[in-house]
Amino acid sequence: MTMTASQKQYLRKLKNRQRRILAIRVLILVLFLLLWETAVRQSWIDGFIFSSPSRAAKTFLQMWSDGSLLLHTCTTLAETLASFALVVLLGIGCAVLLWYNTTLSEVLEPYLVVLNSLPKSALAPLLIVWLGANLKSIIVSGISVAIFGTILNLYTGFREMDPDKIRLIYTLQGTRKDVLSKVILPGTLPLVISNMKVNIGLCLVGVVIGEFIGARQGLGYLIIYSSQVFKLDILILSILILCGIAMMLYGVLGLLEKRVTRGS
Repeated sequence: MTMTASQKQYLRKLKNRQRRILAIRVLILVLFLLLWETAVRQSWIDGFIFSSPSRAAKTFLQMWSDGSLLLHTCTTLAETLASFALVVLLGIGCAVLLWYNTTLSEVLEPYLVVLNSLPKSALAPLLIVWLGANLKSIIVSGISVAIFGTILNLYTGFREMDPDKIRLIYTLQGTRKDVLSKVILPGTLPLVISNMKVNIGLCLVGVVIGEFIGARQGLGYLIIYSSQVFKLDILILSILILCGIAMMLYGVLGLLEKRVTRGS
């Protein structure tokens, strides 16, 4: 299909706007780093406490050369992806189960609300006691932050699907399984992707909380260790890497969301 001149002009304006937004984002980041570096060099703030971009970069090169930074980063990333995958599977599975069984959903919904509002950092010490200071407790900590909200959001989305489409399936002699496979799941796919974008960050938070308490590897462990021995350059670097991981994972899911939107 051939595009008209006005359509091409609109797409050109859209691309130019996206480039401007990206340029502004990069500019804000560069200005922040320059201001931070200048503040330390001019002794406006204490470089020992606040570190600086140049000191963080120097620490990055040192830790990258000995392999320790890659080890801690990959550990946190792997734990986050594992907990995220389980949140997606368990969240969709439990939401489907609640949608199938109305009585079960009415019984469990208030408990899910309470568990979702519970501060998950309060659960981390219990998980360490119950499961031990190991990989399992860290992944469960990551799951606990996101799972209850995921179930509630997806279940609410399932219930709010277009009733006319559901009625049409039943009119055509379809079953509840047909409603699920042909209306509910396809119709709520954008909602699932949107929840995934939120959950990837929540899983990262939960994993770091678990690493604070019961880990010997990972960026959370590195933050706690560096704060205890006052190596604040390592602490700041670890936080910056966590920000980078969060941005990367959110960006990947954003691209997935665009593909799904275009496909639908």
